[in-house]
Amino acid sequence: MSRIAGKLAFLMVALSACAGSGPPKLTPIGDVIPAGVSLEGRWQLQSGSEDAERRIRKAEYRSGGGRRGAAEGPSVFVFLRTGSRLKVSQTAYALFVSFDRSVVEEYRFREHRLVNVGPIEADRASGWVDGRYVIQTLDSDGARLEESYELQAGGDKLLRRVSVTYGNEEVLSLEQTYDRRQ
Repeated sequence: MSRIAGKLAFLMVALSACAGSGPPKLTPIGDVIPAGVSLEGRWQLQSGSEDAERRIRKAEYRSGGGRRGAAEGPSVFVFLRTGSRLKVSQTAYALFVSFDRSVVEEYRFREHRLVNVGPIEADRASGWVDGRYVIQTLDSDGARLEESYELQAGGDKLLRRVSVTYGNEEVLSLEQTYDRRQ
């Protein structure tokens, strides 16, 4: 009888250890909207920044195209959008980014939720950090997409930084600078 109890105790310890090892998770980030900061407006990609889409596509191809189950890389690329024209709308609770008038992404301030594109799911957190709006998306394999939006030049320029890390490797890192359109 004590032999069975010992095996049961071992199995319970092993199962409880496995229970905590689910997919990676993010934690909520950010603060309240910084006073006087509004990303709202229409933005045009500066010349010289156009190769960002090419670099995004190249990294996506190299990493398996964002397909679930692709051994070469992360699926987090399906959550990455880019465009030469952005329209940003900002409310007291959310940020809406329209990429080339085709895709609109909604980011609720200090959100933490599960997002999906078709069968591909990821954990997302976003919020204001040091005057920048930061969006983190983490896929089930631990690949992390991080985007940030920050005003520069007195609000006439919008700097977008994008990075994708997979394991210890930075798969993609780029900056896009947008000019405010009137």
